[in-house]
Amino acid sequence: MTEPHILTIDLGTSGPKAAVVSRTGRIAGSAQARLALRFTDDGGVEQDPEEVWSTCLDSATRALAASGVDAGDVVAVVPSSQYSSIVPVDAGGRPLADMVLWMDGRGAAKKLARLPGGPSRDSPAALLHWVRVHGLAPLGGGMSLTHMRWFRFARPEVYDRTAAFLEPMDYLALRLTGRATANQSTAYMMLLTDNRTLGATDWDEGLLARSHIDRDRLPELVAAGSEVGPLLPDVAEALGLAPSTPVLSGINDTQAGAVAAGAFQGAGAGLAVGTTAVIAAHVARKKTDPRTTLFTVPSPLGDTYLVTAENGVAGVDVDHFLDQLVYPDDALAAGPRPDDAYAALEAAAAAASPGAGRVLFLPWLKGSLAPTVDGKVRGGFLNVGLGTTRQDLTRALFEGIALNARRLKGPVESFSGRDIAAFTFYGGGARSDLWAQVMADVLRVPVRQLDEPSHANSLGAGLFGLVHLGLVDVDDVAGIPRVRGVYEPDPDLEELYGERAEAFAEAFRRTRPLFHRLNRRPGTPPTWRQRLGR
Repeated sequence: MTEPHILTIDLGTSGPKAAVVSRTGRIAGSAQARLALRFTDDGGVEQDPEEVWSTCLDSATRALAASGVDAGDVVAVVPSSQYSSIVPVDAGGRPLADMVLWMDGRGAAKKLARLPGGPSRDSPAALLHWVRVHGLAPLGGGMSLTHMRWFRFARPEVYDRTAAFLEPMDYLALRLTGRATANQSTAYMMLLTDNRTLGATDWDEGLLARSHIDRDRLPELVAAGSEVGPLLPDVAEALGLAPSTPVLSGINDTQAGAVAAGAFQGAGAGLAVGTTAVIAAHVARKKTDPRTTLFTVPSPLGDTYLVTAENGVAGVDVDHFLDQLVYPDDALAAGPRPDDAYAALEAAAAAASPGAGRVLFLPWLKGSLAPTVDGKVRGGFLNVGLGTTRQDLTRALFEGIALNARRLKGPVESFSGRDIAAFTFYGGGARSDLWAQVMADVLRVPVRQLDEPSHANSLGAGLFGLVHLGLVDVDDVAGIPRVRGVYEPDPDLEELYGERAEAFAEAFRRTRPLFHRLNRRPGTPPTWRQRLGR
């Protein structure tokens, strides 16, 4: 062996990205693919699990080929993925239905109650017990537990045949090894583990009793980073790896990015801009703040927890702007979206002055998440005038997503009990040098831009695996990822962005009742908030 490498498979909502990660943090080779979403007539969002597996296997095969790494130097495979998504499998490991995605809200309590034999709402006492033991309660329809409930009451024929409900990264581990497992981190959104203690390897009986899910529909719970098994012979042959290559029980993509950003220790925090925007920072103990929708998850490294601060859609806003306003496929189309669309976007934003010609972009195209959850608010541009240019709109897009992160920064600092000294910026948005500078100016702290930021989840999953194999010391992890640049906030812009931040917060408050009115179903009476104009 010359140098040990980890094969990582990171399954995102839009598709998988596979990478071969060295012990020194080098991405030796990578490959990715796209996956389609299927929107059902009843409001569901699904993906074909067989297509998921085939694209993941193909991406992993191409990443290994591109790396040039000898098969003997690949010491393990680590899966990571988006989470709060569920696929049911039978006793033979075969998927019984499409994977239900985190965007799917069919498991909401109101909708379940309408189904034959559907459960009544969880009692306040049960919800409080959930928060006390686990950290979250089943209050929304997009959680793994509510997806499992939906299968039980909407698809009983599937539920009856289910041997295990699996999150996406655990589904990958099953297809790689033939063993259905989960760990305290991957199963977090199943809401069935006692997270007051780190390292839990059994389901909590009290939560199970309240869940409406049978214990024999759950996978085996193992330790995060433990060996699930060796590769199945046919998978090993397809990948060109030894059948003895171990597969480790993985982590979710937020945790993987937090490892790459060093957010599990130190005074800084991670800031990801991908499909969504996320702030990640470490916290000493299990904690939940229902007012700001902040909560902790077990940290994948170290004896601590991570605050998960989901800020809402971000990269989706960028793609929507490009696809629907700049390169629409309609009668106004000037041409198809080019391969260098992101570079053109950055150039257009750079041509506008800070402040974007006094235009504000509201980024809540799919509702707002932390620090205020509201599924009915929406986005848009405010203060557009005849002098507004498309460059202004583009700059406002960058600034609006940064202002939304600033709106979350204070609550995260209060929640974690410390000031954030700097952010490590990663995800697809961090490829933009301009956006890194905008983030520093708006957030008023230095921003460290990771090298190869689109591979942050792969890098974090690889380092996670190397630590659990004993090949890297946990105290050395934060120093391994390379930083491409450090951006200092411009003091001359402090007043400008302070005013913009106040206007942004006020825009949320003032437009919220209007969005509720616009987005309520016809014939539905106005809410108390709408009646009071709040």
